[in-house]
Amino acid sequence: MPIRGHATTEGTTRYRDRFRDRAAKRHFHRQQDLLLSSIGIGTYLGDPDEATDSGYTNAVARAVQLGANVIDSAANYRFQRSERSIGAALTKLTEKHGFSRDELVICTKGGYLPFDGAPPRNVRAYVEETFVKTGIAGFEDFVGGSHCMTPTYLQNQLDQSLRNMNLDCVDVYYIHNPESQLGTVSESEFYTRLRAAFERLEQNRQQGKLRMYGVATWNGFRVPAESREYHSLARMIELARETGGETHGFRFIQLPINLAMPEALMLRNQIVNGSKLSVLEAAATMNVTIVSSASMLQGRVARGLPETIRQPLGSLASDAQTAIQFVRSVPGVTTALVGMSSSEHVEENLQLAGIEPLGEAEFLKAFGG
Repeated sequence: MPIRGHATTEGTTRYRDRFRDRAAKRHFHRQQDLLLSSIGIGTYLGDPDEATDSGYTNAVARAVQLGANVIDSAANYRFQRSERSIGAALTKLTEKHGFSRDELVICTKGGYLPFDGAPPRNVRAYVEETFVKTGIAGFEDFVGGSHCMTPTYLQNQLDQSLRNMNLDCVDVYYIHNPESQLGTVSESEFYTRLRAAFERLEQNRQQGKLRMYGVATWNGFRVPAESREYHSLARMIELARETGGETHGFRFIQLPINLAMPEALMLRNQIVNGSKLSVLEAAATMNVTIVSSASMLQGRVARGLPETIRQPLGSLASDAQTAIQFVRSVPGVTTALVGMSSSEHVEENLQLAGIEPLGEAEFLKAFGG
């Protein structure tokens, strides 16, 4: 039996209240009628083996116990094994540790070829057997041989993700790096494909398989408007309104934000009502929640940080904490995702739950914007 339900206002408020005496006041943010922790756990990196599976299961469970109720994955992470580790953690949390499904915000993504447990010996044969012969997608639907966002393919991936995590509903479903399509198709064709994808996701909202959706990007929101990979948030919202009306489900975007990648804060590449805005500013005007990925850029921005960065962020115990503190303090960021495959990393990083992020004025004084 799948774990039923989804994150709710009541459930996430109850989760916040569990940490009333331990968490800083601004560790939780109210967005989309939910309370989301300022740090979430990501599940991208790691070997496709049982030891890493177990590490992630324990890390996800420990993160929830220490104040992180945002859990992020993707079908292709570790060949579906990360989603399955999350499923094991959710079973442990709900059956043994007294947590409820409605307290947790569970997010995943579809778009890339996921494989199944390990890389296949013959990728073309895998695609043919798994997707082509079953009518899910044709070879021509895979851009660059690895990315597909046709409605039928996304449906298959969503259903597989639900099975992997033993859920009947996911809170946020992202189309994964849609800019991958723009290296092959025209801008007009891209938005036609995106509209069709949104229409299918809206249908799944009506069926109760997902609550909200969005796009999880790498370059799309971080490049100038004239770049081939550029995404217009306003145009995406327009497509969502066309398919879902004013109560559409396009409510989240994910992009890298870290000490080495500050474009979301610094680059005014979005046009909203004739004004040039950063993606952070644009999202705020359109009721879109921003989640940051790569908060430590796989550890590359968490080593040897100078005092000019450490001191304004509170001279914290480690460079890892300092890097996370920067991201969770960026005005407009709701949750900073941190990849954590061991309970030890969770213990260290979630110490920040008890420390206030910088306020907006304090952050901008120290780091501009």
